[in-house]
Amino acid sequence: MSDAVAARVPIGTKLAYGFGAVAYGIKDNGFSVFLLLFYNQVVGLPADRVGLAIMIALLVDAFIDPVVGHLSDQTHTRWGRRHPWLYLSAIPIGLVWLLLWNPPATSPDMQFIYLVGIAILVRAVVSCYEVPSLALAPEITRDYHERTVVLRYRFLFGWAGGLLMLVLAFAALLVPEPGYPVGQLNPNGYHRFAAVGAAIMLVAVLVSAIGTHRAYARRQAIAPERLPLVPTFKAIITTLRNRPFLILMGAAVFAFANQGLTFALSNYLLLFIWEFPQIAFIFYALALFAGVVIAFLSVAAISKRLGKPMAAATLAITSIIIGTLPYWLRLLDLFPGNESPWLMPAFLTFAGLSTAAAVSVMILTTSMMADITEASEFETGKRTEGLFFAGFFFTQKCVTGIGIFLSGVMLSAIGFPAEARPGAIDVAVVDRLALAYAALTISLGLCAAWAYTKFPFGRAEHEARLARLAVAAPPDSLEKAEISRPAGLAKSDFA
Repeated sequence: MSDAVAARVPIGTKLAYGFGAVAYGIKDNGFSVFLLLFYNQVVGLPADRVGLAIMIALLVDAFIDPVVGHLSDQTHTRWGRRHPWLYLSAIPIGLVWLLLWNPPATSPDMQFIYLVGIAILVRAVVSCYEVPSLALAPEITRDYHERTVVLRYRFLFGWAGGLLMLVLAFAALLVPEPGYPVGQLNPNGYHRFAAVGAAIMLVAVLVSAIGTHRAYARRQAIAPERLPLVPTFKAIITTLRNRPFLILMGAAVFAFANQGLTFALSNYLLLFIWEFPQIAFIFYALALFAGVVIAFLSVAAISKRLGKPMAAATLAITSIIIGTLPYWLRLLDLFPGNESPWLMPAFLTFAGLSTAAAVSVMILTTSMMADITEASEFETGKRTEGLFFAGFFFTQKCVTGIGIFLSGVMLSAIGFPAEARPGAIDVAVVDRLALAYAALTISLGLCAAWAYTKFPFGRAEHEARLARLAVAAPPDSLEKAEISRPAGLAKSDFA
């Protein structure tokens, strides 16, 4: 059996591992799309207080993620380092999701305190699953390209979960009832939204944990070193100062900020620039998912051809070109007008293809993060995947805040009016919105592409490093880690 064949992960494992990301997709969709609307328009909290509560939870989360990652790295049980976290987080995730959408009827001050507390709990328990689950990726496979193939399943299911809840919300859950003519303002709809989401999240986490248990839930050959509190925090800081990690996080900040900007402005772009009807939002969600499927099918081949850093840089540029082209063409009067039947299919085609490139960038970023864990192991002799993926996961979660902040600054700068109505805004303001969005997207995308080109190693360095680790590792740990030496390389070549 060749090394390439031996490195392949069974399809059942890939599906189970990826399916767990449905939970994060539902959580991210709820926070990004509905949380502000629910607590502001249904519960009655002022919008600025809702935003403040979410920001406080995000700041607290900055400290939770590294702690979860470190504790996950330090876990030493017969079920391994990650699986105890996966199992123990399943029920709490469902419970806190229900609590988030069922606040008590009390004073505004107490509701604000409740939102801060429950938002912190939601982020914390999701971190207790997502950080160890992401950190499992380097343990599933050390093969340079196979881990990209594995990780694409997480993005496929993560996006599928979020977009499924979006479609369910508009089509079946947040629907008008007597006394509530607007479905998005129906409190009963949010009770249904919470229950359905909690059930799906619980099932997703358990299916992922059970589906990967047999192959990867096993005790490490060597127990991790236990450190006192102060040395522990020093070790965390040292790990997160890793140069390749900082370069990759710099690139990820720009790439994820671009995604966050697009999501935060999507209602403004679709309503006020393109003047799409309500049904178009469902078609928009389907176009985005089509882009995710394209990324799923194509990213591995692109990565093999260009290498991960160059592929990420190229696809980042591709995404911003395709994504902003409708706005540049509109400003030049070369795109179908808002009354044209060709507008929606043309725009959704560009949106889907841009999403395909953007999601491919995210998959490659996650795969490069897994590669960094071996580079750190080679330098320090310690495996700290949990810490690295904690930093990466926090960067992902910052997307919402960064996107909302940038979109707010942009709308204020261009003089976008309050209580605006589609078709009733000064054309000059609409043009400024299109120009500002396209220009900022291009700027962020170019910064991301430049940062990806600075990533310091590729496949050759990765495989040489694995070969040296294989030489240094005891036989029992080699068997457990399933390290396969690259074809044509002898141990003596790297001794």
